[in-house]
Amino acid sequence: MELNNNQLLRFTTAGSVDDGKSTLIGRLLYDSKSIFEDQLEAIENTSQKKGHKGVDLALFTDGLKDEREQGITIDVAYRYFTTPKRKFIIADTPGHIQYTRNMVTGASTANAAIILIDARHGVIEQTKRHSFIASLLQIPHLVVCINKMDLVDFKEDVYDNIVKQFQDFSSKLLVKDVRFIPISALLGDNVVNRSENMNWYNGAPLLHTLETIHISSDFNSIDSRFPVQTVLRPQRDGFIDYRGYAGRISSGIFRPGDEITVMPSGFTSRIKTVEGPNGELDEAYAPMSISMTLEDDIDIGRGDMIVRSNNKPEATQDLEVMLCWMNNSPAKPRAKYSVRHTSNVQTALIKEVIYKINIETLGRNFDDKEMTMNDICKVRIRTTKPLMIDSYRENRETGSLILVDDTTNETVAAGMIM
Repeated sequence: MELNNNQLLRFTTAGSVDDGKSTLIGRLLYDSKSIFEDQLEAIENTSQKKGHKGVDLALFTDGLKDEREQGITIDVAYRYFTTPKRKFIIADTPGHIQYTRNMVTGASTANAAIILIDARHGVIEQTKRHSFIASLLQIPHLVVCINKMDLVDFKEDVYDNIVKQFQDFSSKLLVKDVRFIPISALLGDNVVNRSENMNWYNGAPLLHTLETIHISSDFNSIDSRFPVQTVLRPQRDGFIDYRGYAGRISSGIFRPGDEITVMPSGFTSRIKTVEGPNGELDEAYAPMSISMTLEDDIDIGRGDMIVRSNNKPEATQDLEVMLCWMNNSPAKPRAKYSVRHTSNVQTALIKEVIYKINIETLGRNFDDKEMTMNDICKVRIRTTKPLMIDSYRENRETGSLILVDDTTNETVAAGMIM
Protein backbone atom coordinates (compact mmCIF):
# COMPACT_ATOMS: atom_id res chain seq x y z
CA MET A 1 0.00 0.00 0.00
CA GLU A 2 2.15 2.90 -1.26
CA LEU A 3 1.15 6.28 0.12
CA ASN A 4 2.26 8.14 -3.00
CA ASN A 5 5.05 8.33 -5.53
CA ASN A 6 7.08 10.65 -3.30
CA GLN A 7 7.05 8.59 -0.13
CA LEU A 8 9.14 9.61 2.88
CA LEU A 9 12.07 7.42 3.94
CA ARG A 10 13.84 8.12 7.21
CA PHE A 11 17.29 6.62 7.52
CA THR A 12 20.13 6.84 9.99
CA THR A 13 23.86 6.45 9.49
CA ALA A 14 26.19 4.76 11.95
CA GLY A 15 29.78 3.67 12.02
CA SER A 16 33.05 4.14 13.81
CA VAL A 17 34.80 7.50 13.97
CA ASP A 18 36.36 8.44 10.60
CA ASP A 19 34.51 5.70 8.71
CA GLY A 20 33.19 8.45 6.44
CA LYS A 21 29.53 8.90 7.48
CA SER A 22 29.47 12.66 7.01
CA THR A 23 31.41 12.38 3.73
CA LEU A 24 28.90 9.80 2.47
CA ILE A 25 25.92 12.05 3.28
CA GLY A 26 27.72 15.00 1.71
CA ARG A 27 28.30 12.90 -1.43
CA LEU A 28 24.62 11.89 -1.52
CA LEU A 29 23.54 15.53 -1.28
CA TYR A 30 26.23 16.77 -3.70
CA ASP A 31 25.75 14.17 -6.46
CA SER A 32 21.95 14.27 -6.24
CA LYS A 33 22.13 18.09 -6.61
CA SER A 34 20.34 18.66 -3.28
CA ILE A 35 22.56 21.51 -2.07
CA PHE A 36 21.79 25.22 -2.39
CA GLU A 37 24.36 27.35 -4.20
CA ASP A 38 25.10 29.52 -1.16
CA GLN A 39 25.68 26.40 0.96
CA LEU A 40 28.05 25.03 -1.67
CA GLU A 41 29.91 28.32 -1.86
CA ALA A 42 30.34 28.48 1.93
CA ILE A 43 31.65 24.89 2.06
CA GLU A 44 34.03 25.54 -0.84
CA ASN A 45 35.43 28.58 1.00
CA THR A 46 35.87 26.60 4.23
CA SER A 47 37.55 23.76 2.33
CA GLN A 48 40.03 26.20 0.75
CA LYS A 49 40.85 27.75 4.15
CA LYS A 50 41.59 24.26 5.49
CA GLY A 51 43.91 23.59 2.55
CA HIS A 52 41.81 20.82 0.94
CA LYS A 53 42.26 20.26 -2.79
CA GLY A 54 38.56 19.84 -3.50
CA VAL A 55 35.29 20.22 -1.59
CA ASP A 56 35.27 18.68 1.90
CA LEU A 57 31.90 16.93 1.61
CA ALA A 58 31.77 16.14 5.35
CA LEU A 59 31.24 19.83 6.11
CA PHE A 60 27.70 19.61 4.70
CA THR A 61 26.59 17.75 7.84
CA ASP A 62 29.09 18.75 10.53
CA GLY A 63 27.26 21.88 11.64
CA LEU A 64 28.57 22.38 15.18
CA LYS A 65 31.73 24.44 15.70
CA ASP A 66 33.42 21.69 17.73
CA GLU A 67 32.66 19.20 14.98
CA ARG A 68 34.18 21.41 12.28
CA GLU A 69 37.32 21.85 14.38
CA GLN A 70 37.71 18.17 15.28
CA GLY A 71 36.36 16.76 12.01
CA ILE A 72 33.98 14.44 13.85
CA THR A 73 30.21 14.27 14.46
CA ILE A 74 29.13 14.70 18.11
CA ASP A 75 25.40 15.40 17.77
CA VAL A 76 22.54 14.06 15.66
CA ALA A 77 22.54 16.14 12.47
CA TYR A 78 19.29 15.95 10.49
CA ARG A 79 19.35 16.62 6.75
CA TYR A 80 16.53 16.62 4.21
CA PHE A 81 16.62 16.02 0.48
CA THR A 82 14.30 14.94 -2.28
CA THR A 83 14.65 13.00 -5.51
CA PRO A 84 11.92 12.49 -8.13
CA LYS A 85 11.17 9.11 -6.52
CA ARG A 86 11.27 9.77 -2.78
CA LYS A 87 11.72 12.26 0.08
CA PHE A 88 14.46 11.57 2.64
CA ILE A 89 15.27 12.56 6.21
CA ILE A 90 18.81 11.62 7.23
CA ALA A 91 19.91 11.32 10.86
CA ASP A 92 23.71 11.49 10.94
CA THR A 93 24.58 10.02 14.34
CA PRO A 94 27.95 10.00 16.18
CA GLY A 95 30.22 6.99 16.31
CA HIS A 96 31.69 7.35 19.81
CA ILE A 97 30.54 4.94 22.52
CA GLN A 98 29.73 7.90 24.81
CA TYR A 99 27.05 9.05 22.34
CA THR A 100 24.98 5.84 22.35
CA ARG A 101 21.92 7.91 23.36
CA ASN A 102 22.34 10.06 20.23
CA MET A 103 22.26 6.99 18.01
CA VAL A 104 19.14 5.72 19.79
CA THR A 105 17.50 9.12 19.21
CA GLY A 106 18.38 9.20 15.51
CA ALA A 107 17.44 5.56 14.91
CA SER A 108 14.15 5.43 16.82
CA THR A 109 12.01 6.55 13.87
CA ALA A 110 14.19 5.22 11.03
CA ASN A 111 12.98 2.90 8.27
CA ALA A 112 16.56 2.00 7.37
CA ALA A 113 20.05 2.19 8.83
CA ILE A 114 23.26 2.63 6.89
CA ILE A 115 26.11 0.90 8.72
CA LEU A 116 29.49 2.05 7.45
CA ILE A 117 32.53 -0.23 7.58
CA ASP A 118 36.06 0.87 6.73
CA ALA A 119 37.29 -1.58 4.07
CA ARG A 120 40.76 -1.52 5.64
CA HIS A 121 39.55 -2.57 9.09
CA GLY A 122 36.53 -4.80 8.45
CA VAL A 123 33.94 -5.57 11.14
CA ILE A 124 35.07 -4.04 14.45
CA GLU A 125 33.49 -3.73 17.91
CA GLN A 126 31.82 -0.43 16.97
CA THR A 127 30.21 -2.10 13.93
CA LYS A 128 28.75 -4.81 16.16
CA ARG A 129 27.55 -2.24 18.69
CA HIS A 130 25.72 -0.13 16.12
CA SER A 131 24.24 -3.18 14.42
CA PHE A 132 23.01 -4.45 17.80
CA ILE A 133 21.32 -1.10 18.56
CA ALA A 134 19.74 -1.11 15.08
CA SER A 135 18.44 -4.62 15.79
CA LEU A 136 17.24 -3.62 19.29
CA LEU A 137 15.33 -0.68 17.78
CA GLN A 138 13.79 -3.01 15.17
CA ILE A 139 14.96 -0.97 12.17
CA PRO A 140 13.52 -3.04 9.30
CA HIS A 141 16.29 -2.52 6.73
CA LEU A 142 20.09 -2.49 7.13
CA VAL A 143 22.30 -1.25 4.31
CA VAL A 144 25.92 -2.16 5.03
CA CYS A 145 28.24 0.14 3.07
CA ILE A 146 31.83 -1.04 2.86
CA ASN A 147 33.52 2.34 2.42
CA LYS A 148 37.02 3.46 1.34
CA MET A 149 37.24 0.71 -1.30
CA ASP A 150 39.64 3.04 -3.15
CA LEU A 151 42.17 2.47 -0.33
CA VAL A 152 42.14 -1.31 -0.90
CA ASP A 153 42.40 -1.01 -4.69
CA PHE A 154 38.70 -1.86 -5.17
CA LYS A 155 39.47 -5.55 -4.54
CA GLU A 156 36.48 -7.90 -4.67
CA ASP A 157 37.99 -10.40 -2.21
CA VAL A 158 38.31 -7.68 0.46
CA TYR A 159 34.60 -6.87 0.03
CA ASP A 160 33.59 -10.57 0.07
CA ASN A 161 35.57 -11.20 3.26
CA ILE A 162 33.87 -8.28 5.09
CA VAL A 163 30.42 -9.42 3.90
CA LYS A 164 31.11 -12.87 5.35
CA GLN A 165 32.35 -11.34 8.64
CA PHE A 166 29.16 -9.31 8.98
CA GLN A 167 26.86 -12.18 7.99
CA ASP A 168 28.44 -14.47 10.60
CA PHE A 169 27.79 -11.83 13.27
CA SER A 170 24.36 -10.62 12.12
CA SER A 171 22.87 -14.13 12.05
CA LYS A 172 22.36 -13.63 15.83
CA LEU A 173 20.47 -10.35 15.33
CA LEU A 174 16.77 -9.83 14.62
CA VAL A 175 17.19 -8.05 11.28
CA LYS A 176 14.97 -9.02 8.35
CA ASP A 177 16.63 -7.26 5.43
CA VAL A 178 20.41 -6.75 5.09
CA ARG A 179 22.05 -5.43 1.89
CA PHE A 180 25.74 -4.87 1.11
CA ILE A 181 27.24 -2.18 -1.15
CA PRO A 182 30.96 -1.50 -1.82
CA ILE A 183 31.50 2.26 -2.05
CA SER A 184 33.98 5.11 -2.00
CA ALA A 185 32.19 8.09 -0.48
CA LEU A 186 35.16 10.34 -1.21
CA LEU A 187 35.26 9.51 -4.94
CA GLY A 188 31.52 8.81 -5.37
CA ASP A 189 31.78 5.15 -6.40
CA ASN A 190 28.40 3.37 -6.03
CA VAL A 191 26.89 6.25 -4.02
CA VAL A 192 24.67 7.96 -6.59
CA ASN A 193 26.29 6.59 -9.74
CA ARG A 194 27.58 3.09 -10.51
CA SER A 195 31.29 2.57 -10.04
CA GLU A 196 33.48 1.98 -13.07
CA ASN A 197 36.20 0.72 -10.72
CA MET A 198 34.10 -2.18 -9.39
CA ASN A 199 32.59 -3.89 -12.43
CA TRP A 200 32.44 -7.08 -10.38
CA TYR A 201 29.62 -5.60 -8.26
CA ASN A 202 26.26 -6.25 -9.94
CA GLY A 203 23.98 -4.55 -7.40
CA ALA A 204 22.47 -1.06 -7.40
CA PRO A 205 24.26 2.03 -6.05
CA LEU A 206 23.22 3.38 -2.64
CA LEU A 207 20.78 6.09 -3.76
CA HIS A 208 18.86 3.70 -6.04
CA THR A 209 18.71 1.20 -3.16
CA LEU A 210 17.28 3.85 -0.82
CA GLU A 211 14.79 4.97 -3.47
CA THR A 212 13.45 1.45 -4.05
CA ILE A 213 13.41 -0.15 -0.57
CA HIS A 214 9.80 -1.18 0.02
CA ILE A 215 8.73 0.50 3.27
CA SER A 216 4.92 0.48 3.12
CA SER A 217 4.80 -2.96 4.70
CA ASP A 218 7.01 -1.69 7.57
CA PHE A 219 3.87 -0.17 9.09
CA ASN A 220 1.82 -2.58 11.17
CA SER A 221 -1.42 -2.86 9.19
CA ILE A 222 -2.96 -5.60 11.36
CA ASP A 223 -3.21 -4.08 14.84
CA SER A 224 -5.48 -1.02 14.57
CA ARG A 225 -4.47 1.57 17.18
CA PHE A 226 -5.72 5.17 17.34
CA PRO A 227 -4.49 7.16 20.38
CA VAL A 228 -6.83 10.12 20.91
CA GLN A 229 -4.98 13.45 21.11
CA THR A 230 -7.94 15.81 21.45
CA VAL A 231 -11.74 15.98 21.22
CA LEU A 232 -13.17 18.35 18.58
CA ARG A 233 -16.27 20.32 19.63
CA PRO A 234 -16.58 23.23 17.13
CA GLN A 235 -19.79 24.69 18.66
CA ARG A 236 -20.75 26.59 15.52
CA ASP A 237 -23.64 26.46 13.04
CA GLY A 238 -23.94 23.06 11.47
CA PHE A 239 -21.65 21.47 14.08
CA ILE A 240 -23.56 22.05 17.34
CA ASP A 241 -23.70 18.33 18.18
CA TYR A 242 -20.42 17.41 16.48
CA ARG A 243 -17.99 15.38 18.57
CA GLY A 244 -14.87 14.23 16.74
CA TYR A 245 -11.83 12.43 18.10
CA ALA A 246 -8.59 13.61 16.54
CA GLY A 247 -5.11 12.11 16.48
CA ARG A 248 -2.62 10.17 14.39
CA ILE A 249 -3.13 6.51 13.62
CA SER A 250 -0.30 4.50 15.16
CA SER A 251 -1.00 1.33 13.19
CA GLY A 252 -3.67 -0.56 11.31
CA ILE A 253 -6.64 0.57 9.21
CA PHE A 254 -9.93 2.20 10.22
CA ARG A 255 -13.10 2.37 8.10
CA PRO A 256 -16.63 3.71 8.68
CA GLY A 257 -18.79 0.92 10.10
CA ASP A 258 -15.94 -0.80 11.97
CA GLU A 259 -16.82 -2.02 15.45
CA ILE A 260 -14.42 -0.39 17.91
CA THR A 261 -13.60 -0.50 21.61
CA VAL A 262 -12.41 2.49 23.61
CA MET A 263 -9.62 1.65 26.04
CA PRO A 264 -9.18 1.58 28.96
CA SER A 265 -12.95 2.04 29.61
CA GLY A 266 -13.98 -0.92 27.42
CA PHE A 267 -17.03 0.84 25.91
CA THR A 268 -17.88 -0.25 22.37
CA SER A 269 -19.38 1.53 19.37
CA ARG A 270 -19.06 1.77 15.59
CA ILE A 271 -17.20 4.32 13.52
CA LYS A 272 -19.64 6.76 11.92
CA THR A 273 -17.22 8.83 9.81
CA VAL A 274 -13.48 9.07 9.21
CA GLU A 275 -12.27 12.51 8.14
CA GLY A 276 -8.97 13.82 6.82
CA PRO A 277 -7.87 17.38 6.00
CA ASN A 278 -9.88 17.31 2.76
CA GLY A 279 -13.09 15.71 3.98
CA GLU A 280 -14.52 12.26 4.59
CA LEU A 281 -12.48 9.12 3.81
CA ASP A 282 -13.44 5.55 2.96
CA GLU A 283 -10.49 4.31 5.01
CA ALA A 284 -7.51 5.67 6.93
CA TYR A 285 -4.25 3.99 7.88
CA ALA A 286 -0.95 4.68 9.66
CA PRO A 287 0.59 7.24 9.84
CA MET A 288 -2.35 9.45 8.76
CA SER A 289 -3.69 12.21 11.02
CA ILE A 290 -7.49 12.08 11.10
CA SER A 291 -10.58 12.69 13.17
CA MET A 292 -13.37 10.16 13.57
CA THR A 293 -16.92 10.28 14.86
CA LEU A 294 -18.73 7.40 16.53
CA GLU A 295 -22.35 6.28 16.45
CA ASP A 296 -22.60 6.52 20.26
CA ASP A 297 -21.71 9.32 22.70
CA ILE A 298 -18.91 7.93 24.85
CA ASP A 299 -16.78 9.79 27.36
CA ILE A 300 -13.42 9.80 25.55
CA GLY A 301 -10.46 12.09 26.21
CA ARG A 302 -6.78 12.55 25.48
CA GLY A 303 -4.81 9.43 26.37
CA ASP A 304 -7.63 7.01 25.52
CA MET A 305 -7.12 4.62 22.62
CA ILE A 306 -9.65 3.54 19.99
CA VAL A 307 -9.00 -0.01 18.73
CA ARG A 308 -10.81 -2.66 16.71
CA SER A 309 -12.96 -4.77 19.05
CA ASN A 310 -11.52 -8.06 17.79
CA ASN A 311 -7.89 -6.97 18.23
CA LYS A 312 -7.02 -5.19 21.47
CA PRO A 313 -3.69 -4.19 23.00
CA GLU A 314 -2.79 -5.23 26.53
CA ALA A 315 -3.87 -2.79 29.24
CA THR A 316 -1.38 -3.03 32.08
CA GLN A 317 0.35 -1.06 34.82
CA ASP A 318 3.36 -3.39 35.03
CA LEU A 319 5.84 -3.21 32.16
CA GLU A 320 9.17 -4.79 31.26
CA VAL A 321 11.09 -2.22 29.24
CA MET A 322 14.49 -2.02 27.56
CA LEU A 323 15.54 1.47 28.64
CA CYS A 324 18.28 3.70 27.23
CA TRP A 325 19.26 6.23 29.89
CA MET A 326 19.84 9.68 28.31
CA ASN A 327 20.36 12.00 31.28
CA ASN A 328 23.61 13.24 32.82
CA SER A 329 22.26 12.34 36.27
CA PRO A 330 21.89 8.61 37.03
CA ALA A 331 18.49 7.06 37.66
CA LYS A 332 17.34 7.47 41.25
CA PRO A 333 16.27 4.27 43.03
CA ARG A 334 12.47 4.04 43.12
CA ALA A 335 12.13 7.65 41.93
CA LYS A 336 8.94 8.71 40.15
CA TYR A 337 8.94 9.93 36.56
CA SER A 338 6.30 10.87 34.01
CA VAL A 339 5.93 8.17 31.37
CA ARG A 340 4.70 9.34 27.96
CA HIS A 341 3.25 6.63 25.77
CA THR A 342 1.43 7.63 22.55
CA SER A 343 -0.88 10.43 23.79
CA ASN A 344 -1.05 9.04 27.33
CA VAL A 345 0.87 10.59 30.24
CA GLN A 346 1.07 8.77 33.59
CA THR A 347 3.31 8.75 36.65
CA ALA A 348 5.70 5.79 36.74
CA LEU A 349 8.08 4.16 39.18
CA ILE A 350 11.21 2.20 38.16
CA LYS A 351 10.73 -0.82 40.40
CA GLU A 352 13.78 -2.86 39.43
CA VAL A 353 16.78 -2.98 37.11
CA ILE A 354 16.90 -6.58 35.84
CA TYR A 355 20.18 -6.37 33.92
CA LYS A 356 22.44 -3.95 32.08
CA ILE A 357 23.73 -4.60 28.57
CA ASN A 358 27.50 -4.40 28.23
CA ILE A 359 27.80 -2.24 25.12
CA GLU A 360 31.36 -3.50 24.56
CA THR A 361 30.61 -7.25 24.62
CA LEU A 362 26.79 -7.13 24.12
CA GLY A 363 26.53 -9.46 27.14
CA ARG A 364 24.12 -9.08 30.09
CA ASN A 365 25.36 -7.84 33.48
CA PHE A 366 22.97 -8.90 36.28
CA ASP A 367 25.15 -7.44 39.06
CA ASP A 368 25.50 -3.77 38.05
CA LYS A 369 22.12 -2.11 38.74
CA GLU A 370 23.10 1.55 38.36
CA MET A 371 21.74 3.36 35.29
CA THR A 372 23.94 6.18 34.03
CA MET A 373 24.04 8.10 30.74
CA ASN A 374 24.19 5.88 27.62
CA ASP A 375 23.43 2.70 29.59
CA ILE A 376 20.90 0.27 28.11
CA CYS A 377 19.09 -1.75 30.78
CA LYS A 378 16.12 -4.04 31.07
CA VAL A 379 13.87 -2.70 33.85
CA ARG A 380 10.48 -3.22 35.46
CA ILE A 381 8.20 -0.17 35.59
CA ARG A 382 4.85 0.34 37.31
CA THR A 383 2.45 3.11 36.27
CA THR A 384 -0.37 4.73 38.24
CA LYS A 385 -2.95 3.85 35.58
CA PRO A 386 -2.93 1.25 32.78
CA LEU A 387 -1.16 1.89 29.48
CA MET A 388 -2.46 0.26 26.28
CA ILE A 389 0.63 -1.49 24.98
CA ASP A 390 1.95 -3.86 22.34
CA SER A 391 5.46 -5.27 22.36
CA TYR A 392 7.97 -3.08 20.52
CA ARG A 393 8.79 -5.97 18.20
CA GLU A 394 5.18 -6.08 16.97
CA ASN A 395 4.43 -2.35 16.99
CA ARG A 396 7.11 0.35 17.25
CA GLU A 397 4.52 3.07 17.94
CA THR A 398 2.58 1.50 20.82
CA GLY A 399 5.65 -0.39 22.04
CA SER A 400 7.78 2.69 22.77
CA LEU A 401 7.76 5.26 25.56
CA ILE A 402 9.85 7.99 27.14
CA LEU A 403 10.47 8.93 30.77
CA VAL A 404 10.46 12.60 31.77
CA ASP A 405 11.77 14.19 34.97
CA ASP A 406 8.88 16.34 36.24
CA THR A 407 11.18 18.73 38.13
CA THR A 408 13.26 19.69 35.07
CA ASN A 409 10.94 18.53 32.23
CA GLU A 410 13.94 16.74 30.69
CA THR A 411 13.59 13.47 28.80
CA VAL A 412 15.72 11.13 30.88
CA ALA A 413 15.18 7.83 29.05
CA ALA A 414 13.66 6.18 25.99
CA GLY A 415 12.21 2.71 26.26
CA MET A 416 11.11 -0.27 24.21
CA ILE A 417 8.41 -2.47 25.75
CA MET A 418 9.35 -6.14 25.76
